[in-house]
Amino acid sequence: MWPPASCTTASARASWREFLGLLKALRARWPGQKLYVVLDNFSPHKHANVLAWAAGHEVELVFLPTYGSWLNWIEAEFAALRYFALNGTDHRSHDEQNAAIAAYVRWRSTHAEPKTNFAPDSPIRQWTQYPAKAA
Repeated sequence: MWPPASCTTASARASWREFLGLLKALRARWPGQKLYVVLDNFSPHKHANVLAWAAGHEVELVFLPTYGSWLNWIEAEFAALRYFALNGTDHRSHDEQNAAIAAYVRWRSTHAEPKTNFAPDSPIRQWTQYPAKAA
């Protein structure tokens, strides 16, 4: 049954507050610079309090088009995590599964490089005025 009995309406509403906390942490990390945050269309990202705070703090929320998950680079990272750390495994406990995920994330972070050649033949790449700072 979804949502689980332990998930109350109040905790479900808290997710926009958690997202706002993330935005505030990003703002504190890069003060004085306009931030561009690329997001999917998850409803907490579009909460009125989130939109108002972002507008007043030089944080531009850039929403991906509906059904545009292929534009979201994190989706590729999740797919790799699932393939390398979870598929074909039978972890005996959540701790063991979490350790496998953490090991993959550490390996990936060590070998990460900036994504500079995404969809090189796409017509969207013809526009070259991309913002220098994006979170």
